[in-house]
Amino acid sequence: MSFYSPAEVAEKTGFSIDTLRYYEKIGLLRGIDRTPGGRRRFTDEDLGLLRLLRCLRDTEMPIAQMLRYVDLLHDGQAGVRQRLAILVEHDQRVEQQINRLLEHRRLIRRKIERYSAAACDGDRMLEAAGQGN
Repeated sequence: MSFYSPAEVAEKTGFSIDTLRYYEKIGLLRGIDRTPGGRRRFTDEDLGLLRLLRCLRDTEMPIAQMLRYVDLLHDGQAGVRQRLAILVEHDQRVEQQINRLLEHRRLIRRKIERYSAAACDGDRMLEAAGQGN
C-alpha cells in the first residue's frame, strides 16, 4: 500500500493542505491514516476520492451535495442507486453549464470577428491615408 503526505496529495489533487484539513473536519474525508507521530498520510483510495471531489468541485457541485454523496459511499452497496442519482443529476447540471458557456463563447467570438474586421478596416484606412502623403 502506498502512502502520501498532505503536501504530495495537495500537489496531485490541486487542493490546498488547509482544504484537506477542512474536508476531513466536515466529513468529506474519513478515517485518514496517521503515522506513529500523528501526521496524516493518505492512501491510494483517499487519493481516488479526492480526485473525484476535485472533479465535483470544479464542476460546481455544492459541498452539501458532496457530503451526501460521501455519506452514501460509506453505506456501501446500499447507497449505489442514490449515488448514481446524485451523479446523473449533477451531470445534467454540468451539461446545462457547458451549453451556457458555449453560448457565451459564440457571443465572444462574434465580437472578436466584428472587432477584427473593424481593426482591419481601420488599418486599411490608415495605409490609404499614409500613401496619399
